[in-house]
Amino acid sequence: MTSNQFADPFAKERLLFNPATPDANAIPTIFAFPNEYSVGITSLGYQIVWATLAVRSNLAVSRLFTDICEQLPRHPELVGFSVSWELDYVNILNLLENLEVPIWASAREEHHPIVFGGGPVLTANPEPFADFFDVILLGDGENLIDNFIDACQEVRTANRQTKLRHLAKVPGVYVPSLYEVTYLDATGAIESIQPVDSDIPSQVEKQTYRGNTLSASTVVTEKAAWESIYMVEVVRSCPEMCRFCLASYLTLPFRTASLEGSLIPAIERGLAVTNRLGLLGASVTQHPEFDALLDYLSQPKYDDVRLSLASVRTNTVTVKLAEILTKRDSRSITIAVESGSDRVRKIVNKKLANDEIIQAAVNAKAGGLKGIKLYGMAGIPGEEVADLDETVKMMRDIKKAAPGLRLTLGCSTFVPKAHTPFQWFGVNKDAEKRLKFLDKELRKLNLEFRPESYNWSVIQALLSRGDRRLSKLLELVRHYGDTLGSYRRAFKELRGELPEIDFYVFQEWEFDRVLPWSHLKGPLPEATLKKHLAEAMSHAARDGEENCPKAVSLV
Repeated sequence: MTSNQFADPFAKERLLFNPATPDANAIPTIFAFPNEYSVGITSLGYQIVWATLAVRSNLAVSRLFTDICEQLPRHPELVGFSVSWELDYVNILNLLENLEVPIWASAREEHHPIVFGGGPVLTANPEPFADFFDVILLGDGENLIDNFIDACQEVRTANRQTKLRHLAKVPGVYVPSLYEVTYLDATGAIESIQPVDSDIPSQVEKQTYRGNTLSASTVVTEKAAWESIYMVEVVRSCPEMCRFCLASYLTLPFRTASLEGSLIPAIERGLAVTNRLGLLGASVTQHPEFDALLDYLSQPKYDDVRLSLASVRTNTVTVKLAEILTKRDSRSITIAVESGSDRVRKIVNKKLANDEIIQAAVNAKAGGLKGIKLYGMAGIPGEEVADLDETVKMMRDIKKAAPGLRLTLGCSTFVPKAHTPFQWFGVNKDAEKRLKFLDKELRKLNLEFRPESYNWSVIQALLSRGDRRLSKLLELVRHYGDTLGSYRRAFKELRGELPEIDFYVFQEWEFDRVLPWSHLKGPLPEATLKKHLAEAMSHAARDGEENCPKAVSLV
């Protein structure tokens, strides 16, 4: 790949920050997104970190995507990756090889760059990918990025091992090679995860930014996947704390951007260069001043603005909200309901009733919206077949209450995620049948059903619960192709060197097990997660505790 081969997209960018002119002795740095430019430049996280690096005069930063790059340094000292999707690991390895950097951290020598990574995938559970990185940054980047670069500057002329040991002492900086993982046996559970010596912290704590100025786009371009969109983060985390939800538990505590001090100035800055605005967050409409924000966006001067909203809380879908969204060129809203069963919603801590969902649909239609997209899940711990009937009934009731409103139910398979109360569960092997059942029943109602791939959910669970033994498997799968068959083929080839796929994907894990991420400290201690799980499972039984998932007996 040559730097000028794909020059045009960069020329289309409108920057909302002022990059620094690099010093003569600036650290040559490559900051990559392991996917195409249109995808990467639409990632708010990538934009923010790139801008944070680019305003430093002691760095000379070049961007790299799978299809385009800026002029790259011949001898980079830092190569970073923002990782938003698990299967992009393939592109990370390909890009490293293109840069003539060994994919295995253990094979890198003094002249090779320090390879670092961050983002939600690596913060949740970096272990399947740990052997590919020298450094992994855990948590929010607002302070962490600058602290990391400052530490790099301090040991720039030191040898590689000295650099890594120095970086490992920065809060939130995880150096996998300085932690030794031992196993009960080659195909068994983890026995311990220990730092190589007492100078290395025994735990690495995820970093949390606690300010009330959240993120906003640093670049707007027509070449983005969401053309010319300007994104503003309204809230971070979610106060609902659904028991399965990584976006809620991993990013605690719930934080809101200041309306006058942050949101409005950011919106004004963005709408000066584009008329497309995206409000982001796991629970945007639960911002305490959301109504005031809507009033601000209702001003006549913004009549040509196209407004997009992330998933909203059901009881905040008012006629007023629907009218404003309709006027601002939105045609539908998205609501995560998880299930039509009250019992299942209590299990996952979804504080929601079917009457509220129906009323949200009625309000959406009354306000002029054409459709409503609901998101559910199959295979939730404690779910029974009867609960699926409740979901079908809910959809039928919504259709009856809001005739003519386009209804869509998207549905995924439950996947256990690190640092959540449901991390000890496995994937329900009946989930695929349950997706097919919903598909069949909703077709009878002439409703649109969009199930996510069950096979992809299996792979996602493998990576979300995996340990370092998976790195060899991932390297094999990279050559075989990203299909479930490729993963099974790789497991067969490595039989005896790591557990079977069922161990990672379907097994319920004992509460005293050392988890792959036990040395990485999330927002809540394990004891609190177990308490939340016990509360969830208290809602699981219909006729007695014998119907609860096995893990409840371990609480």
